[in-house]
Amino acid sequence: MSKEDHKWCPLIKKDCIERKCAWYMHIRGMDPNTGKDIDHWGCAVSWMPTLLIENSQQQRSTSSAVESFRNEMVKANETNIDILSATANMYYDLLESQGVNVQLMEPSEDKTILDNKEPNLLPNNNEETNQ
Repeated sequence: MSKEDHKWCPLIKKDCIERKCAWYMHIRGMDPNTGKDIDHWGCAVSWMPTLLIENSQQQRSTSSAVESFRNEMVKANETNIDILSATANMYYDLLESQGVNVQLMEPSEDKTILDNKEPNLLPNNNEETNQ
């Protein structure tokens, strides 16, 4: 008799003990290679290649969904920037039409809001006001 007839188990190095073994389980689903339905009892170790293939397919699907979500967030962010820019320009035009002198700040290269030339408008810890 061959190993296939007895379902040789390499873990215990003898014939498979089937339902007495903790690794023997029931698998239901779809074969990721063939697309056919699976409803079979078998050793979890022998199911590993099939389960790894299915896991890889699910990861590719998840990766695609995350990339799609990212692209939508980039579009939404660009739209928000356009809306904020348009609102700021409208506000600037309104102030200019009312005769308010508005000076626009150019963004600095080091991306800091205040540089050392600007006066510090916040009091130091020892300069707290008692008003």
